[in-house]
Amino acid sequence: MISNFIDGLIHYEFLQNALITCVVVGLTSGVVGSFIVLRGMSLMGDAISHAVLPGVAISYMLGINYIIGATVFGIATAGLIGVIGQKSKLKNDAAIGIVFSSFFALGVILISFAQSSTDLYHILFGNVLAVRQSDIMLTLGVAVIVLSFIAIFYKELLVSSFDPVMAEAYGLNTKLIHYGLMFGLTLVAVTALQTIGTILVVALLITPASTAYLLTNKLSHMIWVSSIISVISSVVGLFFSYSFNLASGAAIVMTAAFFFILAFIFSPKQGFFKTKKVGMEIEKN
Repeated sequence: MISNFIDGLIHYEFLQNALITCVVVGLTSGVVGSFIVLRGMSLMGDAISHAVLPGVAISYMLGINYIIGATVFGIATAGLIGVIGQKSKLKNDAAIGIVFSSFFALGVILISFAQSSTDLYHILFGNVLAVRQSDIMLTLGVAVIVLSFIAIFYKELLVSSFDPVMAEAYGLNTKLIHYGLMFGLTLVAVTALQTIGTILVVALLITPASTAYLLTNKLSHMIWVSSIISVISSVVGLFFSYSFNLASGAAIVMTAAFFFILAFIFSPKQGFFKTKKVGMEIEKN
C-alpha cells in the first residue's frame, strides 16, 4: 500500500497537490490551535469554522472566490461574539452558541437557494483530492501571513494567553492581540474548508493541540509537538484516504483522534494513569 501511495505521488498531480495542501494546513492549524486551546477558546474555533458557511454560499452565488465571503463572515462572527459578551450579562459560551448556530443555519438556507447539493457536500466534508494550483498558492499565502503574525507577536501572545491582567498592566493592547489571533484563526479555518470541510476544521485545530497539551507543559514545545502531530495526521490520513477510498477529511481527523487517545492514556505527566495534574508553565525569555 505504501509503495502504491508513493507511486501515486510520483505520477498523479492531484495527489501531489493534496499532500502539499495537507502539510501546509496541518502545520498552520497546529500552531494556531495551540493558542486557541491554551486560551480556553476551543468553542470559538468551532464557531468561526461553522459560521463562515453563509459567506461561502454568497460567494458561490456572486461567482467570486469563497475565501472572500468566508473571511468576512468569520471576522463578523468574532466581532459579534465580542460585542454580545461585552454589552450583555451573557457568558461567552452563550454568545458563541447564538452567533454560530444562527450563521450556520443561514448558510444552509442560502446554499439551498443555490441549488447545489454537491457543493454543499464538499463544503461540509471537504475534498482535498480536488485542490487546484490556485488553492495551493492561497493556502501558502495564508500560512505565511498567520505564522508571521505569531512569530512577530509571540511574546505578546504568550503573556496575554497566561495572564491577561498582567498583560494589560504591561501596557499590551490585549483586545488588539485577541482580534489579531481571531483573524488568523478565521483565515486558517477558511483555508481548511477545501481540505477537510467546515464540520471537521475544528478537529484539526483542536485535537493535535490538545494532544500536545497532554505531552508538555511548555508553550514552545506544545507548538512544535502540535504542528508535528497535525502534519503527520494530515499525511497519514491522506494515505488511508487514497489507499481505501475514504473521505479525506474524516480520515485525517480520525488519525488525529488516534494520536490523542494514545496521549490521553500514556502521557508521562498528564496521562490517564497519572493522578497528579501538571499545569502549563510560563516560559522564561
